[in-house]
Amino acid sequence: MIIVDIQDLQDNFKIENDLLGHWAQQALMILGRPDAELSVVLTDDPHIQELNRTYLHRDRPTNVISFPQQEGIGPEGTHLGDIVISVQRAQAEAADSGMSTMERIGQLLIHGICHLAGYNHEDVSEATAKEMEDMEAYILKKLSEEG
Repeated sequence: MIIVDIQDLQDNFKIENDLLGHWAQQALMILGRPDAELSVVLTDDPHIQELNRTYLHRDRPTNVISFPQQEGIGPEGTHLGDIVISVQRAQAEAADSGMSTMERIGQLLIHGICHLAGYNHEDVSEATAKEMEDMEAYILKKLSEEG
């Protein structure tokens, strides 16, 4: 059973929680994680900047941060970890890219889930980074085919 806990801590944008939960569930199924649990926190720039500064030592807002439950090669238990998304940042990026805010939040969600599933693109080989990029693209394509 897949469990997705969504906490909406912002009030700038009305989040479609059911859709977000569905996307997370579908992504986890595609990744072969039918017994996974994760938390998704939707917040604003000041809050994500505080998290970014505290945990990653980067004093700036960012669009998404993943906090894996297990460090290292990849997840071993059912609880994969937490994904924090700045809805404020997603809104700005969506406007710049000509897409909807929910679409951008979906992209950030998939990016975060891939991190929790063990994929990485930072401080790794180009081939390893491409694996993550390809998996994200594959999941997003599958989700777009549904709707």
